[in-house]
Amino acid sequence: MNEFIIENTLIGGKHKPFIIAEMSGNHNKSLERALSIVEAAAKAGVHALKLQTYTPDTMTLDLSAGDFHIDQSNSLWKGQSLHTLYQQAYTPWDWHEPIFNHCRKLGIIPFSTPFDETAVDFLESLNVPLYKISSFENTDLPLIRKVAATGKPMIISTGLASIAELDETVRTARKAGAKDIILLKCTSTYPASAENTNILTIPHMRDLFKCQIGLSDHTRGVGTAIASIALGATVIEKHFTLSREDGGVDAAFSMEPDEMESLVIESERAWLSLGRIQYGPLKEEAPSLQFRRSLYVSQDMKAGDVFTKNNLRIVRPGYGLEPKYYDVFLGKRVKIDVKKGTKANWDLI
Repeated sequence: MNEFIIENTLIGGKHKPFIIAEMSGNHNKSLERALSIVEAAAKAGVHALKLQTYTPDTMTLDLSAGDFHIDQSNSLWKGQSLHTLYQQAYTPWDWHEPIFNHCRKLGIIPFSTPFDETAVDFLESLNVPLYKISSFENTDLPLIRKVAATGKPMIISTGLASIAELDETVRTARKAGAKDIILLKCTSTYPASAENTNILTIPHMRDLFKCQIGLSDHTRGVGTAIASIALGATVIEKHFTLSREDGGVDAAFSMEPDEMESLVIESERAWLSLGRIQYGPLKEEAPSLQFRRSLYVSQDMKAGDVFTKNNLRIVRPGYGLEPKYYDVFLGKRVKIDVKKGTKANWDLI
């Protein structure tokens, strides 16, 4: 798939995975904490930090009953109204500029997920370099068109979407002007379980939509993310917090700084390990050839003695003939006197 560049960082299969720390609502309504999250993300080595740009009123209606009440028994937010949840989680719009400036000062790329057209207009005023579309908005075609019309790269989470829905989304984005699209395999449960992540979808999705594929990962730990790289993921997104013990709307499935640093390091190692199809010893492996087994004389022998299992052994090091010639030597007479420890060669028989 075509690689592309975001603020001097290349994204694509020939480059180490692009790691995104998602702040979401983990700032816990404190700008000071938000800036500390930026600092921790930069220290961990991520490439980018992402916000979410909305207000409670751009997300939902200010109602607390019926459809607007969260009553799913397994939800982290059971018992709240949607409006109350988003009131707790949203990032005030006047925080965006100082957060973005802090990101750039520390060398990481700031961007955001807009949830309606007014958010896109606002983010354009801050000159964001790319956009993210969340799983729950990936069928909001007016929003897709609005973002695509900026001409900037789009990262789209695929959670919940069928192939038909994704096809419509990608076609809509491309028709509206999007040239660089990355789809993120995503399971829209919070947290997600490894067994429900189905990352074998990644190469299938790449072949189907002819674009780069990454992973928006809500599982705990780094195992799922690392495994996705072997399947071709070029982007990894993880929610990020200073400490899960501090609480917050997304804290339960967010990474802490040491975990994010581990992800950055191990994802690059996983990518480097893919290499190429390779058989036979590498240049770096050549010295290890000596530790193979080979044929050596294991007792002093006189000219005319017969090679047997008692005087010919398959041992280390590997300077003698290969073990596959063992049966050829057995029963043959040695031509000359030889000492124990002589490596077998064809001049002996």
